[in-house]
Amino acid sequence: MAVGIGRRKFIAALGCATAWPLAARAQQPAMPVVGFFSFGSSATWQSFTAAFRQGLLETGFVEGQNVLIEYRWAEDQNDRLPALAADLIQRRVAVIAATPRAVNAAQAATTTIPIVFMAGTDPVRAGLVASLNRPGANLTGVTILAADLTAKRFGLLHDAVPQATVIGILWDSSNPKPGFAVQEAQTAGRSLGIQTLVLGAGTDSEIEAAFATFARERVGALFVNNGFLFFDLRDRLIALAARYRIPASYELREHADAGGLMSYGPNLIEAYRQVGRYAGRILKGEKPADLPVLQPTKFELVINLKTAKSLGLDVPPTLLATADEVIE
Repeated sequence: MAVGIGRRKFIAALGCATAWPLAARAQQPAMPVVGFFSFGSSATWQSFTAAFRQGLLETGFVEGQNVLIEYRWAEDQNDRLPALAADLIQRRVAVIAATPRAVNAAQAATTTIPIVFMAGTDPVRAGLVASLNRPGANLTGVTILAADLTAKRFGLLHDAVPQATVIGILWDSSNPKPGFAVQEAQTAGRSLGIQTLVLGAGTDSEIEAAFATFARERVGALFVNNGFLFFDLRDRLIALAARYRIPASYELREHADAGGLMSYGPNLIEAYRQVGRYAGRILKGEKPADLPVLQPTKFELVINLKTAKSLGLDVPPTLLATADEVIE
């Protein structure tokens, strides 16, 4: 009898020992969920999502350990953005990290969930924040736009191809809010005595048609306006520039790395790391209204000398000397 009682006590104690971790886990708070919301596609944004996770890590958050990330990709389709934003709201995410184009859909979907954006335009002009220093609502983030970036980049293209008397300007017409960069590029051209030919393209076929027109009109160089459709289709842009032998300038170094002639602009990897850091700070209790919009402090000039040689272009040594990187 004593042995039976002891056995029952042992089984009861074992059951309690087994149940206690389950109960403890049930009492632990659920991990916060961050939404990463992008106009682009996962295949071409891997380096940026890695930078975003690095920023979260720097604030103490590791994906799968103490934070979950829900990724939503619009695959370069504007009409998918509202539904994806609504899906994240329904998921009750703690904060949304929104890329250009996606941020407008996120802003329209919620006035309460914090949104950290990466903006390619002036966020004040775009109506995202009240001011850069005091955003004032549920949005803050990083802007890669600088006041004289477009004029500076246009001037560098002119320095690289001084013989060009007509420069084409290609802008992403799939963006319902193209911003002011096209006007700024035209103004920069007039100040240099250069004619400009502006064409918009929002699909692969429109991009090819635009290049054919630029070639037919004999533009001496091409200024590619910033557009995240153009980022996802960068290999296509560069292949067309090579086919029509048009020297082209881009804002993002990823284009120069992929074979574009030159790029001048901020470092997007660093921008997305900062977005991750801001998301982590908000998870720790800070309010987006109190976090100033961050602006780039460094711009990189990258020149692809291999591409220049393939175009028969002699880049002036003075310009090469000022480049942050020359790809040979």
